[in-house]
Amino acid sequence: MAPALIALAACSGGGDDAAKGKGKGGQPGQGTPTVGYVVIQPSSVAMTTELSARTTAFESSDVRPQVTGIIRRRFFTEGTLVQKGQPLYEIDPRLYRAAANEAQANLQSARANEQAQRVLANRYKPLAEMEAISQQDYTNAIATSRQATASVAQTRAALETAQINLKFTTVPAPITGRIGRSLFTVGALVSATQTDPLAQIQRLDPMFVDIQQSSGDLLALRRSLGQNGIVPTRAEVRLKLEDGSDYGATGTVEFAEALVNTETGTVTLRARFPNPQGLLLPGMFVQARFAQAINQRAFLVPQAGLSRDAKGNATVYVVDANNKAVQKKVKADRTQGAFWVVTSGLNPGDRIITQGLSKIAPNQGVKPVPENTAQRIEAPKQDPSGGDASQKKAG
Repeated sequence: MAPALIALAACSGGGDDAAKGKGKGGQPGQGTPTVGYVVIQPSSVAMTTELSARTTAFESSDVRPQVTGIIRRRFFTEGTLVQKGQPLYEIDPRLYRAAANEAQANLQSARANEQAQRVLANRYKPLAEMEAISQQDYTNAIATSRQATASVAQTRAALETAQINLKFTTVPAPITGRIGRSLFTVGALVSATQTDPLAQIQRLDPMFVDIQQSSGDLLALRRSLGQNGIVPTRAEVRLKLEDGSDYGATGTVEFAEALVNTETGTVTLRARFPNPQGLLLPGMFVQARFAQAINQRAFLVPQAGLSRDAKGNATVYVVDANNKAVQKKVKADRTQGAFWVVTSGLNPGDRIITQGLSKIAPNQGVKPVPENTAQRIEAPKQDPSGGDASQKKAG
């Protein structure tokens, strides 16, 4: 009886395995596997990109002398905020004040001479009419009077020049901003033709961020606009600082340069950021993330539902009308949150398998069940920077 009982038990065990749909080694058998799926619909997805960038001061100006002389005083503290027109340095004004006084005296002398010559010409006029003097004498008197008038204009211009030079002995701030260290001290000789500035002022709020984008990528983007549902958008930029943290405030792209750097093959995009706390400093390297366009016909596929073959091609399994698992090649170049952004290869209403992928093979019959109690995936709302405002699923 023992051999018969053993055989009966073996037969009973084999029946259990068959009932579970498994063969040797626990591999899928002839049973229909149950898979979870989601239904996808096209949505508007921001086409985001992340590029390297460098910060640049909104305004930058060198403080330079416009006259030659010895610096007598400095009126500012290095590293502080200065206002436009605020005095920064004083250059010894004595020589320029003396020149202005001399020009003032010359002007008074020229005016006195001009008055005397005008009176003389007026006296000669009736005498010339009576032929009491020669006509040439009267003509000379008229010419001398006019020369005296011109001399007044010349000396007046010389006085204005001297007064301007005297004013230049006080060196003001050309812009409002934060001033750096002083490169010249009290007692130093400076001149209007020197190459080194006295100091430098930079306006740090707002701040410019210069973004470098490949000219090929920019050309491809411009060609794609208006095709396949791709439309332009106003780019709002987010920054990642050198320590990996997010800057917080968002900026906007002001313009793109109309030329390509011949050495790097890139085009510079300039963005403007608020910088009230002075966190951004000129010359910092940052990463800029922004959206340049919106694809209105893209699909958001859960990352669990997309895989890649040996050649790196993106593939998904779709449940067809006959409840078979059909493998499709798709184009998915980037992710957005918990989703792959698929730009081609899918149709509205496709049922993408996201659960049970290890149990199926191409064209195998499946038992589809909506993922997460048949809730449909809804397209996440887009913010201008390309991030997801919400992520909902649908079945």
